[in-house]
Amino acid sequence: MSFPSLHTFHIPVMGLAFSIDSPLKVARYGISSVLSLADDRLLEEMRLYYASLYQRPFAPISEKQEDYRAQRVTAYLNLVDELVQEQMEKVRQEEFAPGTQLTKYFELLPDDSPLRILYQQMLQTPDEPYRQFLQAQLREAIVPGSIDVNIMTKLDKTNYAADGSPLPQEYSDALAALRGFAQSTVKSSIVFSAGMNPRLFSYLEQFPCFLPDAQGEFQKQVIIKVSDYRSAAVQGKILAKKGVWVSEFRVESGLNCGGHAFATDGILLGPILEDFKANRIALKTELWVMYQQALNTKGIEIPASAPAQRLTVQGGIGTAAEHNFLREHYGCEATGWGTPFLLVPEASTVDADTLTQLSKAKAEDLYLSPISPLGVPFNALRGTTSEQLTHARIEKGKPGSPCVKKHLVSSTEFSEEPLCTASRKFQRRKLEQLQHQDLSPEAYKAEESKLLAKECLCEGLANTASLVYHLGKKALSKPVAICPGPNLAFFSGIFKLQEMVDHIYGRFNALNQTYRPHVFINELKLYIDYWKNKKAEQLETLTDKQEKYLQNFWQNLQAGISYYKELLPTLFSTEELEKRVIMLEELLQAEDQLLDAALVRVKA
Repeated sequence: MSFPSLHTFHIPVMGLAFSIDSPLKVARYGISSVLSLADDRLLEEMRLYYASLYQRPFAPISEKQEDYRAQRVTAYLNLVDELVQEQMEKVRQEEFAPGTQLTKYFELLPDDSPLRILYQQMLQTPDEPYRQFLQAQLREAIVPGSIDVNIMTKLDKTNYAADGSPLPQEYSDALAALRGFAQSTVKSSIVFSAGMNPRLFSYLEQFPCFLPDAQGEFQKQVIIKVSDYRSAAVQGKILAKKGVWVSEFRVESGLNCGGHAFATDGILLGPILEDFKANRIALKTELWVMYQQALNTKGIEIPASAPAQRLTVQGGIGTAAEHNFLREHYGCEATGWGTPFLLVPEASTVDADTLTQLSKAKAEDLYLSPISPLGVPFNALRGTTSEQLTHARIEKGKPGSPCVKKHLVSSTEFSEEPLCTASRKFQRRKLEQLQHQDLSPEAYKAEESKLLAKECLCEGLANTASLVYHLGKKALSKPVAICPGPNLAFFSGIFKLQEMVDHIYGRFNALNQTYRPHVFINELKLYIDYWKNKKAEQLETLTDKQEKYLQNFWQNLQAGISYYKELLPTLFSTEELEKRVIMLEELLQAEDQLLDAALVRVKA
């Protein structure tokens, strides 16, 4: 007996450590999650921890070994895969009794899941032989959630040999991580985020696991995280021409998400999904033609029909009604829930102090920050230990961080080998440069503040695992940075896995008492604030190009508001007229804000 996807949500990648072992926590319940491959040291530390916990042999992979980064990725994923399979066997052997993992597996499923319906039928069956028959079917049908992995394509620095010479490109961070995943035993998906990386996309062709077998099946699939339809079409075509099929387009809100925020040009989530709804079939057909041609050129047997291509969406979703609407109206197969799961220790890895901070956070504690060394806006929490350490170093006259892991090196302003803008070495040189530029006190202070705001995210986003699992030396003194989305303001407290999953499916309410507008309104507000800030930044030195950008952004926001006005009768039923009226008022207020701001000409 076969069933469609068990759950209609997934847990996206969160930071470096927050979802690093989520598969070991939730895959046994059929829940898919994504772990980051960015930090091979963290992967090695986690492998040591779990090998010790489960009494498995552990052979360390030293940085002196050739291709150590790929080997570490493979070794950790293989261990996780092995442990998840063992977990599933133990779950299958349990009794259908209150409190067992087997019972929990089925109780977590959505109410309309065929498997949950069969489970309810089993519970209500008085005939013991038939009950045993149904139980055997249920045990056979359970499958683990997917152990998916993420590569942020921008994190792809060139690595160097001991003599200082650059290694071949296949040893770069992203390519080595891809190779490690490709060589692992997991049958899952790799999620590419942060845009295109030509050499990474080309490297995919070398691995048969991403190509179809005789039955048209894949050992490993490709998921592309995109901000809009155009990005999906461009990247999908590039990969199709290489003989690589995109099995899922994962749409993420540009601003209403955790971590790095890649804003669109004012195009809002609703219109973006409408674009997919209108063009999804045509895009798949176009990609299928290109894909067949590429496979034919490679001499690979062409599947009888186009492989499946899912559409999912994530970023700021907070209620069962929103979850259901996004799936039913736009045809999304699933939604992603990241930030709320930071409050669920059964699903994510967050140290006790940071977890307490998160559980008490208000809207004013969450902000779109300039702390990322990559220069991309970064959703962050105020008052973290990472922020405290950054300020303490500044006060001591020693700004910047020691740059050990070097994953975020990007600037070649002072050397051929890139430096991280949060590093002590870069900040010292940059401050010296600013001091010799004869800037006004105000201009100098502004540039200095912009520079010193940068934090070491390589350490900050990984250290929570060190604190939770006591990894490495001086684990208790390691600073933590965390990257929740603005949606955290509507969730307070610490939750059980059952509670958060039930919240997604409308069986429990995890929201606090703060008034929460619809996800579309929350995102709209974020984009209006973003546009206003951009306008204020560029006002004095506005170029024609910048004015055109701001005007286009403004027009896209206006178009989004008009779209939502027309959507209201579909979004809320006649029994929800009050919600419809409230959202209309919020849209009119947003429209007024834009009109008022537009009255002040950005350029004479």
